[in-house]
Amino acid sequence: MGTDWLSPVVHPRSGVSGQTFHRPVGQTKAPDAAVPSLGPCKRLDYELELGIYIGQGNEMGDAIALDDSDDHVFGFCLFNDWSARDLQAWEYQPLGPFLAKNFASTVSPWIVTLEAMAPYRTPWTRDVADPQPLPYLESETNRHQGAFDIKLEVLIQTEKMRNEKQQAKSVSLSNFSYSYWTVAQLVAHHTVNGCNLKPGDFFGSGTQSGPEPEQAGSMLELSCGGKEAIDLGNGESRTFLNDGDTVVLKGWCQKEGAARIGFGEVSSTVLPAKI
Repeated sequence: MGTDWLSPVVHPRSGVSGQTFHRPVGQTKAPDAAVPSLGPCKRLDYELELGIYIGQGNEMGDAIALDDSDDHVFGFCLFNDWSARDLQAWEYQPLGPFLAKNFASTVSPWIVTLEAMAPYRTPWTRDVADPQPLPYLESETNRHQGAFDIKLEVLIQTEKMRNEKQQAKSVSLSNFSYSYWTVAQLVAHHTVNGCNLKPGDFFGSGTQSGPEPEQAGSMLELSCGGKEAIDLGNGESRTFLNDGDTVVLKGWCQKEGAARIGFGEVSSTVLPAKI
């Protein structure tokens, strides 16, 4: 259940479905090492997210109220916000992840508009055991229809699978309705200090994981931090991604009495590091 407020407007290493990228290189530090060392990432991971495109912006200094957010959201896409977990673990103290996040991101090739999602709005709740939102992030409208019923799936196809003409293996099935924050809350919080959004700005929803283990939105969660291998059903297993692996994200909305909406897919393949 992600809490990313904003992924910067698609950075220079981003691409659309079909993207290939080289395994990132960065610093890590072994527990028994005196200094860090430079080398290829060993714990490469995907992050299952929804991308949110901003339409109408706001003036500098003007906050967007929670129930006005629909006037500022254009639509959605699928978004793979790749992470190098071992680089991230070293970088985030004290500076925060940099090389762990700047090497690639991948989006689906079209946008599903907010208007098209009307039949798939659902109530949003916050577990009573968790802290409740402050008043600027709380409203009856947000509680009544703030969430969206979007089914999300992650599949992995290894190089061996491709060579043997095998289909990708489904490893996770989740839903955007499990998101800890609603889209409206993301917009309201990001602008509460007067930050001005502009048309085309791009939010990342944060990793979308459901309450069950098989609904995890990353390999870090699926493998319990690399402790439990994920069985791919063909004699292969993974704790994190290998060179040659292709990750496929899929999304769709479907229910009786409403048109099925497809989000297409995001497919990206990991190439060996250039070092």
